[in-house]
Formats: sequence, C-alpha cells, structure tokens
Amino acid sequence: MTRHLLTGEELTGAELTSLLARAEELKADRHASGALAGKSVALIFERPSTRTRVSFEVGVFELGGHAVILRQDEMQISRGESVRDTALVLSRFVHMVGVRTGPQEVLAELAEHASIPVVNMLTRDHHPCQALADLLTLRERFGDLDGLKLAYVGDGNNVAHSLMVLGAKAGMEVAVATPPELAPHPLVGQVAGASAEGSGVVTLTGDPATAAQGAAAVYADVWVSMGDDDAEARRRVLEPYRLDEALLELARPDAVALHCLPAHPGEEITEGVLYGDRSAVWDQAENRLHAQKALMEMLATAS
Repeated sequence: MTRHLLTGEELTGAELTSLLARAEELKADRHASGALAGKSVALIFERPSTRTRVSFEVGVFELGGHAVILRQDEMQISRGESVRDTALVLSRFVHMVGVRTGPQEVLAELAEHASIPVVNMLTRDHHPCQALADLLTLRERFGDLDGLKLAYVGDGNNVAHSLMVLGAKAGMEVAVATPPELAPHPLVGQVAGASAEGSGVVTLTGDPATAAQGAAAVYADVWVSMGDDDAEARRRVLEPYRLDEALLELARPDAVALHCLPAHPGEEITEGVLYGDRSAVWDQAENRLHAQKALMEMLATAS
C-alpha cells in the first residue's frame, strides 16, 4: 500500500514520535540521509508560498533528490485535464508529489489514483506539515509532549484542525478557543478525540483566557486567509482573540508564543509577542524543513 499524508490521521502515535525524533537527528546533521537519492519529487503550487516552497525544495535537495516545481498555470490541469489523469501521469514520472491547493477533495482524488506518496502541503481543511513542525518545536523546548498543553486562539481553520489531530496523537492537551461562528469542523474534533493517545485530549471553548491558562504554548494564526472575502467582519469577531502580552501571561511562566506565519503584527498577534523573548516563531519556521525531511524519508522508504 502506498502511504500518503493528507490529514495526519494516517500516522500512529508511535510513528509520530519516531518521525519527530528523526527530524531532530536530521536537524543536527542536515545531510545524514540520502533517502531521495536518484529520485524526483513533484511539488504542485496552486497557492502562493514562502516557507512551504523553500523548505520542501531545499529538503528534497538535502535528501539527495530533485524537486520539480509545478505551478497551476503551467499544468494541463488548468486547461481541463482531470485530477485522475494528472495522478496517473505523475506516477509514471516522479517518486512523490506534494500539493498546495484549496479543496481537500482535490488532494484526496489525487491520492486515490496515484501509485506514489502524496503529501498535503496545505489545503483549506488541513495543514499537517505545519503541525509536524509545531510539535517538533515544542519537543525541542519541553521534551516529552505527552500531557503538554497547547492553546490555539483565533479562527478554527486548517492549522487548528491539524493541531487538534496531531496534537492529540502526541498525547497533548490541545485547547482551541474560537468564536462560535468560526469554530473548527465538528468532524475534525471527533477524529482528534478518537485518535488521542496517552493523555491526549482536545477541548473547545469560546474564551481565549480559559484556553491559555497553564499552557506551555499559545498559538495564533492570521485572521484573514487566502480566499476569505469577509475580511472586515472576521477582524471584528476575532478582535478578542489577539495573542498579546496579557494573554501570554496567563500561560506557564516558561510558555512560548507560536505563529505559523505570515503574521500581521497588530492584528492576530502583537509586535512585542512576535519578536519578543518568548517567541518560538522562527524556530517553527525553520523546523518546517527538518520535519518535512523526516516525513519524506519515511514515505520514501515505506513505499
């Protein structure tokens, strides 16, 4: 069976722990693995990207492979070729494919027909590679993730979904605070709860202070994402969910601030928190590279 990473549900708790440990090894020695030697990886970008584009392309290179960068307007899929046909063709050319797109359904259809691993580099519903980097950052800071509390405040979006799924698998307490109208999808909460391991648990609240209380990390994401057409209304409803100094003070004394970037200081996070001593944001960004290398190595050797 070809293995994919579409939501993070595909990993067991043990596999997740092993992947994060391997990411630490690859961070210590960036050229320790040649898992993609002689292989090519197609990276499809239907959405703009900075961290995803650079980290995946560099990661493929450091694993000994060749990255083929494909933009939507460069592919026949933009002229009506089916996702199924695209999957069948790419499976004859390359050894793995990463996709950054909108609908989760496009990714799922590609994986259904591909005979090579498919990696979710971002969809509207899930962002598992970001969550892997987030967990790696917390593991570096605090050691064992089991029982560690992570607070997420803001929009119940793709990042929140992936933190719920993978955080629960890691045995963490993931507290998500959102306005009721921007709550995470109920099915994601059910999946996260069903896959929780150890002391893993997901809680939902409308109160950011409740979520942040006693947390080892407080996490923010942008209030207006690509494709959102109700920007001003979203900013109004999310105003109480800003990650500022007062909210961070409710967390543990050694708590860190997290943000997946790009950030808008003054909106979802204050400039003082983003660039302050308690920010682990730049470690998160760097750890995209190392976590994704461990992931690609795992998929390449399993398929």
